[in-house]
Amino acid sequence: MVPGEDSPLVPKEIENAADEPRVLCIVQDTTSCRSINERITLNLPASTSVRQLYEDVASKVGYVSGTFSLKFGNGDMTELDATRDRSLLGAGFEAGKKNFLHLTDKNGEQPQLTSDESGTADSSGLDDSTQEKFIGPLPRDGTVGCTSDYVSQNYSYSSLLSKSDTGYVGLVNQAMTCYLNSLLQTLFMTPEFRNALYKWAFEESEEDPVTSIPYQLQRLFVLLQTSKKRAIETTDVTRSFGWDSSEAWQQHDVQELCRVMFDALEQKWKQTEQADLINQLYQGKLKDYVRCLECGYESWRIDTFLDIPLVIRPYGSNTAFGSVEEALHAFIQPETLDGQNQYFCERCKKKCDARKGLRFLHFPYLLTLQLKRFDFDYTSMHRIKLNDRMTFPEELDMSPFIDVEDEKSPQTESCTDSGAENEGSCHSDQMSNDFCTDDTLDEGICLESSNSVDKPNKSLEKNSLYELFSVMVHSGSAAGGHYYACIKSFSDDQWYSFNDQHVSRITPEDIKKTYGGSTANRGYYSSAFASSTNAYMLMYRLKNPARNAKFLEASEFPDHIKHLVQKEKEQEEEEKRQREIERNTCKLKLFCMNPLKQTLTENKLEVHKDKTMKEAVEMAYKIMDLEGVVPLDCCRLVKYDEFHDYLERSYEDEEDRPMGLLLGGVKSSYMFDLLLETKRPDQVFQLYKPGEVMVKVYVVNLKTESIAPPVSVRAYLSQTIQEFMDLIAKSIDLPPEHMRIVLERCYNDLRLLSVPNKTLKAEGFFRSNKVFVESSDSIDHQLKFPDSHLWKLLDRHANTIRLYVSLPEHAPGAPAKRSTCPKPCGDFCERSKGSTKSVDAILEESTEKLKSLSLQQQEESGNGDSSKSTEGSDFENIDSPLNEADSSGSADNRELENRILTADPENNFPSEERSDSDLNNDRSTSSVDSDILSSSHSSDTLCNADNAPVPLANGLDSHSITSSRRSKANEGKKETWDTAEEDSGTDSEYDDSGKSRGEAQYMYFKAEMHSGMEGIGEAQKCLLVNVDKRITLSAFKQQLEPFVGVSSSQFKVFRVYASNQEFESVRLNETLSSFSDDHKITIRLGRALKKGEYRVKIFQLLVNEPEPCKFLLDAVFAKGMSVRRSKEDLIPQLREQCGLELSIDRFRLRKKTWKNPGTVFLDYHVYENEISISSNWEVFLEVLEESEKMKSMSQLSLLTKQWRPSQLKLDPFHEVVLETNSVTELKEKMCELSDVTLENLEFAKGRGTFPCDISVLEIHQELDWNPKVSTLNAWPLYISDDGAVIFYRDKTEELAELTDEQRNELMKKESSRLQKTGHRVTYSPRKEKALKIYLDGASNKDAAQD
Repeated sequence: MVPGEDSPLVPKEIENAADEPRVLCIVQDTTSCRSINERITLNLPASTSVRQLYEDVASKVGYVSGTFSLKFGNGDMTELDATRDRSLLGAGFEAGKKNFLHLTDKNGEQPQLTSDESGTADSSGLDDSTQEKFIGPLPRDGTVGCTSDYVSQNYSYSSLLSKSDTGYVGLVNQAMTCYLNSLLQTLFMTPEFRNALYKWAFEESEEDPVTSIPYQLQRLFVLLQTSKKRAIETTDVTRSFGWDSSEAWQQHDVQELCRVMFDALEQKWKQTEQADLINQLYQGKLKDYVRCLECGYESWRIDTFLDIPLVIRPYGSNTAFGSVEEALHAFIQPETLDGQNQYFCERCKKKCDARKGLRFLHFPYLLTLQLKRFDFDYTSMHRIKLNDRMTFPEELDMSPFIDVEDEKSPQTESCTDSGAENEGSCHSDQMSNDFCTDDTLDEGICLESSNSVDKPNKSLEKNSLYELFSVMVHSGSAAGGHYYACIKSFSDDQWYSFNDQHVSRITPEDIKKTYGGSTANRGYYSSAFASSTNAYMLMYRLKNPARNAKFLEASEFPDHIKHLVQKEKEQEEEEKRQREIERNTCKLKLFCMNPLKQTLTENKLEVHKDKTMKEAVEMAYKIMDLEGVVPLDCCRLVKYDEFHDYLERSYEDEEDRPMGLLLGGVKSSYMFDLLLETKRPDQVFQLYKPGEVMVKVYVVNLKTESIAPPVSVRAYLSQTIQEFMDLIAKSIDLPPEHMRIVLERCYNDLRLLSVPNKTLKAEGFFRSNKVFVESSDSIDHQLKFPDSHLWKLLDRHANTIRLYVSLPEHAPGAPAKRSTCPKPCGDFCERSKGSTKSVDAILEESTEKLKSLSLQQQEESGNGDSSKSTEGSDFENIDSPLNEADSSGSADNRELENRILTADPENNFPSEERSDSDLNNDRSTSSVDSDILSSSHSSDTLCNADNAPVPLANGLDSHSITSSRRSKANEGKKETWDTAEEDSGTDSEYDDSGKSRGEAQYMYFKAEMHSGMEGIGEAQKCLLVNVDKRITLSAFKQQLEPFVGVSSSQFKVFRVYASNQEFESVRLNETLSSFSDDHKITIRLGRALKKGEYRVKIFQLLVNEPEPCKFLLDAVFAKGMSVRRSKEDLIPQLREQCGLELSIDRFRLRKKTWKNPGTVFLDYHVYENEISISSNWEVFLEVLEESEKMKSMSQLSLLTKQWRPSQLKLDPFHEVVLETNSVTELKEKMCELSDVTLENLEFAKGRGTFPCDISVLEIHQELDWNPKVSTLNAWPLYISDDGAVIFYRDKTEELAELTDEQRNELMKKESSRLQKTGHRVTYSPRKEKALKIYLDGASNKDAAQD
C-alpha cells in the first residue's frame, strides 16, 4: 500500500524495530500494459544494498532477478547498477521520503517470469494458469470481452514497452491495416498453411526478395515464431504487395483481402510444389442447378468456392437468422422461378416453372464462412452494418448440407463446367442483397474449376465435423471500424486475442460475446443499442487425426528456414545494438555565430552520453564546418536558450566530463540548446555562471538621435539598480553620475529605472533583457520621463519600420533627402513658407499634442463614451529607422523587436474589416486572395491577459498612445456605425469638410533613393522609406506625392507578398500596422477609388480552351450601378487594352468562384442590391456567339458535353438554357443538340473544378451515370445555380476495346493533357478504393488496373 500524502512515510512499528533510517521505495512496473497502473511498495533499511533491492523487487513481482532494470522516476531515468553492493543511501536514495522507481526492460527484452519455461510461440510450456484480460475494444462496463460500441485503440508509450507473456508476437498496425494483421495471424496459426509455406524455398537468383510475396510471408512467419520483440512490422509484406504508404490509410474488407492474397499466392506458386496448396486447403465444390417442375429436366454446372457467404438477414425481412446453421440451410434453399421469371426448358421447349438452387458437393479441409454483415439500406440510401445476433458452434457438423445424391448425374441432365464468364455465379438470387455497383464485385468467392481438379475423396466426405479455430471480429460501422482476431492454438487448445500489437489469453466465453446483438443488461432499449462488435469471418478445420498437422518445431525446420532464422536473429541483434546506442545518445540543437558571415547557423548535435565535452566540441566544430575559419582551441560549447537569446552557463574546467552528466542525462527533448562559441586567438572566453541574466545594452546619443548596436552585459537578479549602473559604466565606459537606464519590459513598455536600491528582479528583469542607456549632462534629465527627448526618441525607434517603395517609371524620384514630412502637416506642422521646423521642435510639439489629446480622450471615456476606445492590437517585427548621421552603417545594426500596435478607435468599423476578410461572404475571390486580404486586427493584447489597457511609462494607457495622435483628425465629426463611408469598399480620402485626412495627423517619415533592391530592375526607381507604422495609408500617400510626381488620388499602392503577388491597399483610414520591416510596396499610376467604388478583376471565360480562365483587365464598379452600365463602361476598355471589339448584347458578366463560372448577371441587376460586391472582386466575361438567351432569374444555364464511348472522345461544350429545373427538359435539350434519342440518353454531373476534366479511360465507369431523380436540385445532383457541367452519352453505344499497347499510349496522352490543365490524372471517387495486390511489386497502379 502506498502511503498517503498526510500519512507518515515510515510506520512506527518499523521505526521501533531498527535504529537506522529506512527508505521507502515505490516501484512502478512499466514492462506491461496490464501492470502500468500497479505499484509495489518496499520499506527497506537504509543500509540495504542495491543488489538486495533487485532481489526483493524480483520476489515481489515474480520476475527472475537480472532480467529487468530499475531506474529512478525523477525524470532523468538513471539506471541503478544491480552489480553494486553500495547502500541505498550511497546510491542516491533519500531516507524518510518517497523514492519512485520504474521497472523497465533490460536490453530491450521483456523480464522473464519465475514460472516461465519457454519463450517461443509453439513450445508446449505455455502457462495456462494465468488468464489475461481480453485485449479487444475495451468494454464500457469494465468486463472482459467485447464492447457494445467501437472504441479506437490508443496505444500509450507504456503499452508500447509491453511484451506478451503468452509467447506470441503481435503485428504493428501501420495506420489502418488491422484487417491485414487479423488475416496474417490466422494464417500463421494454421499449421497446414505455415508448414507448407516453410517447405517452399526462395531462389534469390530468380526473383527480387523485396517483391516476392511468399518470401516476405515466410520471413514474417519466422519472426512471429522466433522473435523476442513484442510486435513485428508488416511493411515488408505490404511492400511486396506493391503498396505504397497511402495504402496503409485505406481500410479494406478482410474477406476481400483473403481472396486477393490467395489469388496472388497461386500466381506466385505456379510450377512449384505449392501450386495447388490453396485449392487443397480452402477450395470446395458446389452445384448450381435449375430443375424443371414439369418434366424434371435439370441443367447444372459445377462451381468452386473458397468461402461461403452467409446472409445475416434475408432480403426484405426484419428478422435475422439466429445461427450459422440456419443461414446455411437458407443458402441451399431453392427458389421457385414462376410468372415472369419462368425458366425455358430445353426438353419441354417452352417456359416452365422451375426450381433454382445450390447444392454442396464437397467441403474444403479449411472451411471459411463469411457473415455478410454489410448491407445497403434503400430507405436511407446508405450502407449499413447488421449487428444482429448470430451464433456459431465450436464444432460444426456439415453433413446435413452435403448432397450425396449428386455424386452421379442423370443422363437427362445438362452439365456445364464453369468458365471464366461464369466466375462469381455461385450465389442464388436470394443471396444478392448487397448493393452492388459496376466496380464492386460480390463479396463471395467463386473460382473457376478445371478438369485437373481432384475428385472428392469419399473417405474424407464421411467425416464432416469441423472445429472452430479463428474468429475475425469487426468493431464499428459500415463507414469504418477495427478488426482483430480471436484464434485457438492447436498446440494447447487455448484461445488468444490477436489485436495488432497486443496478444492475450481469452476464454470460450469471450468468443460467445462476438455473436453480436444486444447484451442482457441493456434493458428496454436493447435493440437500439446493439453491439457493433461482432464476428465477421469464421474459420473451421476438419477434425481428421490422419490429416490434422502440428506445427514444425525448430529442429524440424528445413535448411533454408534455419538459415533464415539465423539471418533474422543476427539482424535483430544488430537492431538492438543500434537502439541501445540511440537510447544513450543526447540530441540537441546546435547554434553557431559564423565569424565570417556573422549569421547564426542552426544544426543538430547527436553525441553519445559517454563522450567527453572535449570530444563534443570537436564534433560540433566539424558539423559547423569551421575548419580554416577559426582554430579548434578558439571554440567551446556553452548552454544556450535560443528563444530568449540567452547564454545560460559555460563549462570551464569540465572538458573531460561526460556529456551525459553535463546535460543531465539522456532525454527525449531538452529545455535548452548548445552554442558553439568562438573567439579570436588574442581574446579570452567570458565566464558564464548559472543564475546570471543577460542584458543587451543600447547606448542612446541624444545629440545625434542615434542608438548604438547592443553590448551584452551579464548581471544577477539580486543586484540593485545602482550596482547595475556601476557594472554598465565599467563595461561600456560611461559615467554613472548622469546615467539613465530604461528597461523595455514588453513590446515598447518603457520603464525608467530610477530607484537605486531596488533589485533587478523587482524591476522585472528575466533571462534576457533589453535596456537603453543615456548618460549625457543635459537639461533633458530634469524633465519627466514621458516629456523627455529620450522617451520621444525611443518611442520613434520602436514604431518606425523600413519599407522599400518601387516608383513608376516616369516618377521624378527624390527631390532631396527628407527626414520630416515633405510638406506641411496640418495642426502638427506650421504652414510656413520659410524654413521647416527642426526635428526636436516637431517632436516636442507633437508630444505635447499627444499628451493633451490623450487626457482629453480619457475624460471623454470616463463619461461613458466607450465607442472611441479599442482593444485591438497587432504585433510586428520592426527596426529602428536609419538616421541621417549614419545611414550606411545602421542597417547592419538593426535589431528585430516585437511591438504592440493599436488599431484606430475612430475608424475600426466591423463592416470595413469584413469587406477585406470574407468579401461580404461572396465566393468570387480565390482562397489565396482571401488569406492575403484577411488582415483584421487581433482583439487581444499580449502584455495584459485581461485586455485592460497596458500602463506605460508616461501614465497613458496603450490604447490612447496612437488614438490620441489621430483623435484631432476627426474632431467634431459625428461618430456613427452606419455612415456611407463604412459601407463602401474603400475609405474616402477627404472628410465631410473637404479637409484631407492625412493633414490631421503627424507621423515620422524619412525617404531616400535606394538601389540594388532584389527583384527591382536597374532602370526602376526605388525609395528606402523609414516611417512610423501608426501613420494612415492616406497620410502615407500624401508623403509620397513629391516622389511620385502626381497627387495622391492619381496613384495606387500595391502591397507585394513573398510570392511576388500584388494586392492593392485601398483602406485609407487604416494604419501601416500590418506592414513589417523590409516590406515591398509598388506604386502604380491610376485613379484611386472614390467612396462607394470597388476595383474588380475581369477574367474571360473560354469554355472550350485548354486554359478556360484568362485575365483581361482591372475595372471599377460602383454601388448602385447596373450591370448594363458596367458593360457599357467596359466596351472601350476592352477595345483599347485587350483588342476585343464587342457589342453590348454579345457578351455577359457572370459570377466567378475560383475557376468555376456561376450566376449569370442580367442587364437590369444592380450592384449591391441584387449582386453582392466587394474589394478585389473577380467576375467572368463570356463572349456570346448569339444574343443573350438568359432573360430571367428563373432560368438555368448549364454547360453540356457529349461523351462518345465508341470513339473515346468528348465533344466541345454547348450551353443549354432551361426554363425549369426538370430533368426531362434537360434531356430534351441535349437530344436537340445531338442524335441521341430520349430513351437512350444517359447523363452525369461533372466533378471537381471547371471544366471538370476527366480521363477518357475513366469517364465511362467513374461518373454516376443516369441518377434516379426528376429535378436537378435533388440529391445527388444539387444543381441550383448556373454553370454546372453535364456529360451525356448514348447508352446503346459500346465502349471501344483497346489493346494493351493502345491503352498505355492513350494513358500517356491523357496524363499529359490533364497535367497541363492542372487536373489530377485519376479521380478518386467517394467509393471505397479497390484492393489490389501487384504481383511484380510495381507502383504503377494504373498500368495494373486491368
